[in-house]
Amino acid sequence: MRGSAILLATTALTLFAIGAEARTIFVSNEKGNSISVVDGDALELVREIPVGERPRGLALSPDGKHLYIAASEDDTIQIMDTESFEIIGELPSGPDPELMVVSPDGAKMFVANEDDNMVTIIDIASRSVDAEVPVGVEPEGIEVSPDGSTIVNTSETTNMAHFIDGKTYENTHNVLVDQRPRFADYTADGAEVWVSSEIGGTVAVIDDASREIKHKITFEIPGVPTEAIQPVGIAIKQDRSKAFVALGPANRVAVIDAQTYEVKDYLLVGQRVWQLAFSPDEKFVYSTNGVSNDISVIDVDAEEVIKSVAVGSFPWGVAVKD
Repeated sequence: MRGSAILLATTALTLFAIGAEARTIFVSNEKGNSISVVDGDALELVREIPVGERPRGLALSPDGKHLYIAASEDDTIQIMDTESFEIIGELPSGPDPELMVVSPDGAKMFVANEDDNMVTIIDIASRSVDAEVPVGVEPEGIEVSPDGSTIVNTSETTNMAHFIDGKTYENTHNVLVDQRPRFADYTADGAEVWVSSEIGGTVAVIDDASREIKHKITFEIPGVPTEAIQPVGIAIKQDRSKAFVALGPANRVAVIDAQTYEVKDYLLVGQRVWQLAFSPDEKFVYSTNGVSNDISVIDVDAEEVIKSVAVGSFPWGVAVKD
């Protein structure tokens, strides 16, 4: 009995530390219908939280108090309190939300709705829809420029990156990229948008000023079939010294010189790597590995995988707070 009491007390203290002080990694488990909570300091799974059906995209509020969860098959965005780990509300997402991003000021959320070819724009405070913007077929990737002036959406079937004015919500430019674009990521200076094309096997670097492709990054891994190299998630350092790209069933994360666009290395991670997220200090990158049911922890400076952490069933999205 005494041992059980000590165990319960220790668990309670651990969960308190996770909620109040420690770095926390949140992982959405697409088939587990749950969020895994990983202690980012100990690199251990500490909690599994049931959520809606088929959770995929994750986003944090700028203050880190709320985690937004795209419950795709429930057609909603759930709101989790990151201290108590309780679901405290919902946002009206539109059908089949896949990825979303919060505006720099925390006021708006932009959601890619895969089933209705729309980007839904949500006012977070009132929990209401501001607008719906028609885009291409099967929108998935969604990004906002650092100054909030531009929203970028990628449509998987139309094979385009759509540039939407952040004030008028008008779709102003459509940039043709390679087949099945999945993710978009702005550089911190707002000068470039990187778009991954899963089936095309490339990352298009788009100049934000001209809205034209200035470079295409390609990948070649000895011993891995070309068709298995499927770029998805992207993470670019704030100083643009390095970028990381998840390569899907190739089970690798590419390390790229973000100035020259040269691929420097391929890091072996878990099976079917989906999404990537930096720690807030950018010392680590975390990858979600959908088939091996784990995340990989990458040391950014050393450019090596230092640990894998088992999570829930088919991990997909990842978000990190300090």
